[in-house]
Amino acid sequence: MNRFMSNTGVFLLLLPILSLAGCKTTEIKTTEQIPVVHETADIPEDELLDIGIRIFDPGLENLEQLDEDTLVFPEIRIAEASFFPYLLMETLQSSGAWGAVRVVPVGHDSVDVLVKGDIIQSDGEQLIVMVDVIDSRGQRWFNKEYAQKASRYSYDKKTQLRYEPFQNIYNRISNDLNEYRKSLTSQQLVELRLVSELKFAKDFSPQTFSEHLSQDESGYYLINRLPAENDPMLARIKQIRERDYLFVDTLQEYYSSYAKEMKAPYKQWRSESYNEVIAMRKMKEKALNQKMIGAAAIIAGIYGAGSSTGSARAASSVAVAGGAYVLKDGFERDADAQIHIEALQELGDSLQASIESQVIELEDRTVTLSGTVDNQYQQWKKILQEIYQSETGN
Repeated sequence: MNRFMSNTGVFLLLLPILSLAGCKTTEIKTTEQIPVVHETADIPEDELLDIGIRIFDPGLENLEQLDEDTLVFPEIRIAEASFFPYLLMETLQSSGAWGAVRVVPVGHDSVDVLVKGDIIQSDGEQLIVMVDVIDSRGQRWFNKEYAQKASRYSYDKKTQLRYEPFQNIYNRISNDLNEYRKSLTSQQLVELRLVSELKFAKDFSPQTFSEHLSQDESGYYLINRLPAENDPMLARIKQIRERDYLFVDTLQEYYSSYAKEMKAPYKQWRSESYNEVIAMRKMKEKALNQKMIGAAAIIAGIYGAGSSTGSARAASSVAVAGGAYVLKDGFERDADAQIHIEALQELGDSLQASIESQVIELEDRTVTLSGTVDNQYQQWKKILQEIYQSETGN
């Protein structure tokens, strides 16, 4: 009876360990696509909203707080922060539901709808982004997390898919944006465009346009009154805004060129990364299984050490020794998994974002803008301020 209880107790103790040892990770094998909802109705021009997509936050601030198994490579993330918005821009343009859709630098806030994103995870196998959408009134449309695991067929050279492995994320964002837009009335759509215009005007000439626009206690922008259609100051502001758009459109050429140059090496990196992530996980699972089996063997050996028979005690000593060996082998496999991480780090060196200086010819001078995209835009806004002040005397 005691022997039966002892064996039963050992089995009950080993059961959860053996169950864990048998766990396996599944890989996504399907290639189901979520289609983009295309707008078929004609949208009046004064209801066509312009969208600005801010460069994504690469998510490098809290690296120390991330799980040790989360693979983050700063060079890759910085490149992705510019690449993902461009892919989203192309998707939104294809829907036919919007006016101008642009990737915009920091400081370009006078758009009808502003889309911001944070990269939570991106390792070739899984992409997770947090998307925040706010309109010109200050009304948040939604703040939502989008996640997708890539199919293994996405990186299979024999059956490699032609579309973006995570295209479903961009399609879902596009569909959510379009769904929210459809919930707005024609009057609200027109007001959004007017608020955008007045915010831009107020930014250049607060003393002239501050009375036209105000904010309530919640921070939402309200139109107090509209300027006259033939207002000369408003006409100048519109000309300045057109110049601002021209500069931002020039930046689109940079983003387009950057995306095209990035596609080939990034595609290779994600393919390698996907394989390394899967290999690393399998290695860790195998190591965990080895540890669990080793722990089970040690526990069985400890229980057997109390046996009254010499053969059982001898067997328990072998079990403990064997279990310790398997545990050691499991930890060594953990070290092997680190090799895959190091291999991924080596792949991240070739992706670096850069932008050349821009020379812009104005009526009275030639200006050169240098530095990052955001720095160049800040320099451009300062020049526009000078142009406006020289034309108006303000």
